[in-house]
Amino acid sequence: MTWEEWAAHDALALAARVRAGEVAPAELAAQAAAAIARTNPALSAVVEVFEDLVADPLKDGMDPAGPFAGVPYLMKDLGVPLKGRLQEMGSLLMRGNRAAADSHLAGRIRKAGLNILGRTTTPEFGCCSAADNPAVYSTRNPWNTAHTTNGSSAGSGAMVAAGAVPLAHATDGGGSIRIPAGACGLVGLKVSRGVYSTAPFTSDLTGLVSIQGCHSRSVRDTAAFLDACRGGAPGEFMPFWTPDEPASRLIGRDPPRLRIALSHEWGDYRAVPHFVAELEKAGRLLESLGHHVDWQVPTVDLRAAFAAQTTCYISNFAQTIGALLAAKGLDRPPEGLVEPINIRIWQAGIGTSFSDRFRMQAAFNAASRAFGAFLEDWDIILTPVTALPTPRLGTTEFLTISGNPDVQDWFANLWRQFPYTPLANLCGIPAISLPMAMQENGVPLGIQAMGRQASDGLLLQLAAQVERALDGRWNEGRRPAVHIAA
Repeated sequence: MTWEEWAAHDALALAARVRAGEVAPAELAAQAAAAIARTNPALSAVVEVFEDLVADPLKDGMDPAGPFAGVPYLMKDLGVPLKGRLQEMGSLLMRGNRAAADSHLAGRIRKAGLNILGRTTTPEFGCCSAADNPAVYSTRNPWNTAHTTNGSSAGSGAMVAAGAVPLAHATDGGGSIRIPAGACGLVGLKVSRGVYSTAPFTSDLTGLVSIQGCHSRSVRDTAAFLDACRGGAPGEFMPFWTPDEPASRLIGRDPPRLRIALSHEWGDYRAVPHFVAELEKAGRLLESLGHHVDWQVPTVDLRAAFAAQTTCYISNFAQTIGALLAAKGLDRPPEGLVEPINIRIWQAGIGTSFSDRFRMQAAFNAASRAFGAFLEDWDIILTPVTALPTPRLGTTEFLTISGNPDVQDWFANLWRQFPYTPLANLCGIPAISLPMAMQENGVPLGIQAMGRQASDGLLLQLAAQVERALDGRWNEGRRPAVHIAA
């Protein structure tokens, strides 16, 4: 294909061409590898291409009979281990680390017919707002390479936006699917709890807030990924739920008239005026589609919720780092191999008591019940994905290479930038970022829709309705400066 043809295809369109006999999975793999080679020097978004899977897409068990029929796919270097492959988690400490076994989701992805071609960048352990550490790599935004992609699914967002692949893996413990999707002009769905398994190494209980998912350029690709890859593994601590109707079928018709609450004043946090104007513009579009839209603020103790979220992050990341250290026979993070904020997180959180976690969980419960009550009256909460503009490369205050001596202050600064995404993780409710707006710096701005528990299909229905209303022209029909067809 020409690069224009390549860029014009989403994943399902490429799969249709495979099924029609017009192209083979190995040809798609070769073109994706060439696309990565063409765009990655400007973006620093791919850590490694699996050359053996370019040569032989079936080598690791990919099922070409799956809905994606051999379409190339990139895996974030965090969260879904691949047996025998490197998984270095954006960390100098983890250089050379190879997974001993596949995760359950890796198998589902291959069964869906996705050819996992390589690894994409992430900040160290996924614990900050951008993959921007010059000692490891600094991933640039294809829309404006002076800026980051945000994070933590940094490289995946950059590669899908640049047109190198139509679909890539992303994870979300507080916005890490939605935030880079927003800054890269992509569709990014954070699902409800009980959808994608993290077996066998963790579960929704041990992870509590972290969710798997993908970045895409079309609603139907995200819906097809959801349908094909959802489901629990043996031994899940809670039942995994299945909708009455597959998302891929549901998105073919418009949702009913929805009650949509526009909101950007969240406790101590506010969006910049331009983002508020873009949110209002999105609200007018939804109103023109027949929905009831009004300004509302969820009646939630947001200060208590963010304090609990901070406790969760510090204690979770400290235990993650502790387990990685123990596997290497280390009793503390070595300076120079672990980034400064992650060392301070380990110091602050490794001794977290059950009483601390109990109080955190009580605050989670209160916030979740309050959001649940609000979402009885409103079907959707609409916010900007972020409150402040996407940082320029090298803005260290949001990064784990920051010299901030106070971990609590570092997290408070992070929430000022990203207040709207983390609480969906806390509550276990779905949220989606849609590429409906632009920032003044030329970087896209995602508009986030949040819904009640298990309303994932409704969010995708609304997203598909908007996509049709825009005639498929997300990002005002524009392309990034760094793009495969540029």
